[in-house]
Amino acid sequence: MVPYRTRRGNDQRLRGLLRELTQQRRRFGYRRLAVMLQMQRLGERVNVKRVYRLYREEQLHLRRKRHRKRIAGPRGAVLPCSRPNQRWSLDFVTDTLGSGRKFRMLNVIDDCTRECLCIEVSKGG
Repeated sequence: MVPYRTRRGNDQRLRGLLRELTQQRRRFGYRRLAVMLQMQRLGERVNVKRVYRLYREEQLHLRRKRHRKRIAGPRGAVLPCSRPNQRWSLDFVTDTLGSGRKFRMLNVIDDCTRECLCIEVSKGG
């Protein structure tokens, strides 16, 4: 039985270049760095999978950004309206005809009198 002998060459030069690029461009991932290495024309082929393997072995991966939690405070209280046309509400309504066609309506309602001021109808998609 013949043991497997790897054909992989020495990657020290590529590892050094990869470390250099990550120091210059900290927010670049392995794909972008692979493109930059290909643009430098190193005289050897630079495969994305090879760059990814070296990138992981050198532990150059990007740190994940932690998003700040937004504080959900109470919304401002809605004051009661005292006269007509002081405050309006908008509402979209969708319905279907007997033929299967859909249509949408935009209703504009006066909050004080509860009167429907306007209904705009359009074909829905």
